[in-house]
Amino acid sequence: MEEVKSRKNNVYVKLAIMSLIIISIGSYFVIPSVKTTFDNIVFMFKSGDFTVVGEFIKSYGPYAMAISFMLMILQSIAAPLPAFLITFANANLFGWWQGAILSWTSAMAGAVVCFFIARILGRDIAVKMTSRKGIEQVDQFFTKYGKQSILIARLLPFMSFDLISYAAGLTGMGFMGFFIATGIGQLPATIVYSYVGGMLTGGAKLLVTGLLILFALTTLIFLMKQVYNDRQKKKLFNEK
Repeated sequence: MEEVKSRKNNVYVKLAIMSLIIISIGSYFVIPSVKTTFDNIVFMFKSGDFTVVGEFIKSYGPYAMAISFMLMILQSIAAPLPAFLITFANANLFGWWQGAILSWTSAMAGAVVCFFIARILGRDIAVKMTSRKGIEQVDQFFTKYGKQSILIARLLPFMSFDLISYAAGLTGMGFMGFFIATGIGQLPATIVYSYVGGMLTGGAKLLVTGLLILFALTTLIFLMKQVYNDRQKKKLFNEK
């Protein structure tokens, strides 16, 4: 009886989420203002300029923080838009520590949304929200190195952390493990991005971004070396 009730609840949840997605997509095509706003947001992210993102958030006055929060969740769902632009913008607008709190909490919310979209609706929807190739690339790797993948992905400003969130929802990884790894993994980067974000202008922006990328690549190389060593050990073990 309980199992039947649980299945019914899952069906209702799926229908509710699907309805929200359909309404959102339909609004884009039916309501001109929604289409214009969304197109502007995509263009804003493609510009790669956090000052443009900041001006967009600032234009909403007293609702700026709420807009930033929703913008972070939106970029999470519509992967792979770069989240670090919002983090830089938040630091410039609200100060580094308030910006860090806003960026961290909103990024956590976005990650949770992606996780449950994939967990509840399944692979087909996750693929449509991201890309089949992207999901397939992280599937096998994430199954074995899930928590480490989350930690590394959050350090990479050019990598879609949201794609990792979707992939996590498709694996057998428990929510609490995902949530804790996500929180720990994104906290250092969020603090660093927020601290330097308030000081970035012109050449300084390029310099710090370059240093962050260099640090991230170094970390990624270390992880890949570990993966390679593990595979070599497994290969030697199988040969024996």
